Amino acid sequence: MSAPPRTRRRRWLTICSLTASAALVAVPAGAASGGGGSPFGARTLAQLGADREDSVGAFTPRAKGEDGDGDGDDGNEADEIAEGADQYAEARTSPGIVAPGAYGAAWNSLTELPSSGGSWRNVTDLPYNSDDARYRDIDSNSSGGSGNVTGRMAAVAADDDGYVYAGSAGGGVWRSRTGGGHWQAISDRLSSQSTGALALDGGGRLWLGTGEATTNADAYLGSGVYVLTDPHHGTFSSRSRVGGDELESTTVHQLRFGGGKVWAATSEGVWSHSTKTLKGAWKLEFAPNPDYLPGGSQAKDPSAPYKNIANDIAIDPKDPSKVVLAVGWRSGDDYNGFYTKGAGGTWTRITSGLGDLPADPDGIGNVTFARSADGSRYYAVDQSPEQLNTNPDSGLEGFYVSKSGSPTGPWTKIADYQGLAASGSALTSSGYMPGVQAWYNQFLTVDPADPEHVYAGLEEVYETKDGGGTWSTVGPYWNFSFPCWSIDPAKQTGDCNATTHSDQHGVAIGRYHGKSFVYVGNDGGVYKRPLHGSQDASGHATDWTSLNDGTIDTLQYYSVGIGKDLEHGGVSVTGGLQDNGQSVLRSNDRVMGSNFGGDGGDTLTDPADGCDIAEEYVYLSIQVTQNCAVNDGSWMTDLSKATSFNVAPADNATGEARFIAPLAADAKKPSTWIAGGRHVWVQTHGYAIRSGSEWTSLYDLGEGRTATAVATSGGKVYAAWCGPCNNQGFARGISVGNTDGTGWHDVALPVDGTVPNRYLSGFAVDPKNADHVYLTVNGFSRQWTEGPGAGVGHVFESKDGGTTWKDISKNLPDVPADSAVVTPNGGLAVGTDLGVVYRAPGRTTWQRVGDLPAVAVLQLKLSPDGRTLYAATHGRGIYSIKVQDCG
Repeated sequence: MSAPPRTRRRRWLTICSLTASAALVAVPAGAASGGGGSPFGARTLAQLGADREDSVGAFTPRAKGEDGDGDGDDGNEADEIAEGADQYAEARTSPGIVAPGAYGAAWNSLTELPSSGGSWRNVTDLPYNSDDARYRDIDSNSSGGSGNVTGRMAAVAADDDGYVYAGSAGGGVWRSRTGGGHWQAISDRLSSQSTGALALDGGGRLWLGTGEATTNADAYLGSGVYVLTDPHHGTFSSRSRVGGDELESTTVHQLRFGGGKVWAATSEGVWSHSTKTLKGAWKLEFAPNPDYLPGGSQAKDPSAPYKNIANDIAIDPKDPSKVVLAVGWRSGDDYNGFYTKGAGGTWTRITSGLGDLPADPDGIGNVTFARSADGSRYYAVDQSPEQLNTNPDSGLEGFYVSKSGSPTGPWTKIADYQGLAASGSALTSSGYMPGVQAWYNQFLTVDPADPEHVYAGLEEVYETKDGGGTWSTVGPYWNFSFPCWSIDPAKQTGDCNATTHSDQHGVAIGRYHGKSFVYVGNDGGVYKRPLHGSQDASGHATDWTSLNDGTIDTLQYYSVGIGKDLEHGGVSVTGGLQDNGQSVLRSNDRVMGSNFGGDGGDTLTDPADGCDIAEEYVYLSIQVTQNCAVNDGSWMTDLSKATSFNVAPADNATGEARFIAPLAADAKKPSTWIAGGRHVWVQTHGYAIRSGSEWTSLYDLGEGRTATAVATSGGKVYAAWCGPCNNQGFARGISVGNTDGTGWHDVALPVDGTVPNRYLSGFAVDPKNADHVYLTVNGFSRQWTEGPGAGVGHVFESKDGGTTWKDISKNLPDVPADSAVVTPNGGLAVGTDLGVVYRAPGRTTWQRVGDLPAVAVLQLKLSPDGRTLYAATHGRGIYSIKVQDCG
């Protein structure tokens, strides 16, 4: 007899993309405040894809606010989601704002360290199939239709010779010579691997603007703009930077060309530079609030990073002297608007004559322009601060066309979110509308041969062939909401074709072997289809191809777990990812699979059995499996065959845990786990746990406090916390006790900066002595961070169980430290935002481990035998190195 279907939630694929750039700013109280009390005004709800199994094999949307699994992240909890998404940024900025140049200085210091020798091996450099048929379990998004995926792509460029360029959020720029696929990294020598914009100029040069500008939680600032004269063969280097250091520590949203200039829309206004000579400084064309720029009288104001954001530049093809700037913060500000030069040569806001395109600041947020090759049309997409702050369904103001070809208009609206919803969108079945994340997801491009053929990207990909009269959702969000869908791929109808991953950021049109293709970049990597592709009866494309073939690895891991592969020998490697669930790589795999959907947080893996896995979604929503969650979908008719189980502790339901909350297993007794929210939780059933009720609270950290790191060995527990965690009144601390509930107390951390008043990110306990522990500290030192008690140092040591601490940073670069591991020989490896460093036993100074590019390493773990160190990078996948090679 089959069990009745249970109510559950299918995860919205984008959670962590709600807040300001990580190195840009922490949450300023009242800064550009939006709806729902969120300081960033983000109306994006984590559970946009919530659903209910009302009948076997068919999914229907769950109404907003309807209870799900008790996971504490219901779709209407906008405040909790925005707060959680902000936390990646808080860790790097609180208790203040980060001064320009911090990451560049840290990278220079890191490259000057002596090398430990040895080479990193990319563990995840093979295809990652999000639809792997092995993992049709109840917590998987497998069969959604995205196929092979990799990490977020912020920009794409392509030419007519088959060359495609993809710029990732945190893993650099990649080149394909074969129309997509067979990728090669071409920016590894740069100090920033964060891409904001890619553009090919009329001479075939490739321009790169660093610093991802989606203003999301896990983006990084850039080091300027670079140009590659021979992109077919060359690679970027520091010598290819355009101008001086004017654009260091900014984000670049768009690069546009006209009148012999390249224009850059940045987080610090609009700048221009000659395209003929690459020397000389960039010229600041316009900043609406110059006093808030670096060096200005208001530069240290917490709202400064919001005051000069520029989104795009439109240049009149008939008269390049006529330029329109789209300027403004997505949540609204008085300076938001479109600007052009007046007769006196000064930039003034356009207040009339735009037609349907808004002129009021409340209607102008994130904007993207695109013009036709023949100059007859200009198109625009506009996100509205007013919609963002008041409309729970969408932040989209609309799509527009200027049929005069001039960016000054007049503009006519050609689409709104209701119209796009009726074009075959998969979002409507989830209770939301296209453009719910229009501040984060935007692209726009025009067919070079047809001014009325346009591709547009929001959460999904849309196409119009008649200038906006009619639209098709050619790249739907996923297939789950469609009647054709079945958990069994063999039972899906022809209407369920491969789609793209959700959340669109970049687009380009190019040719390969004489055929034209459109290329899109999104939170799952790069996809292509013929420019004039085929559609089914619903308007969904039937011909998308994933270009994420495993040669490109930009996966953004938060965590890594390693255990013995008892079935095949060797080890299994798993990890939690931004927007790409949980990856599982077993020792005989040629393709990784995903057994867990949505955002993947922290991970615990049994060293003795790599298929015993605890996988965090967000906010301590923990699922556990004891067979890697291998399932053929038979749970659809018999729930007893589900192979993963929700075991979230109570802080998940109350919302008192961080977005990526810490988990740890006792180094001496792996069946004892610690989890941190407001409380420090313990459970002693290991991977046999089946219910959240099996957790016991060891200690209440206090109202308003949440754990940032936990560790335990031999029954001794360390828990770091913050509260408040933003830059207004930031506070941190450490609590210590035992797994049997005894001895719990708050450590009296001195206020003299011995342990800085910054985010405490991780512990590493000496396996030989539980009272000997190391502490890693995120953020930057007071040289770069404004705020009381910011202090110095990033690694600290205690030999008395956390009572007293000593700064052992020495020559460690001033860079956020994220994780640490004590190696079997007594050395200490530390993962930072720019790579891995190592201190050999008996030494006091640090070495650089290998030659990873400038990528964040958020977690380090040792293999079961202790001989291999694994690094979870947030942009370049998982790497490993032999411990003996660390020094």
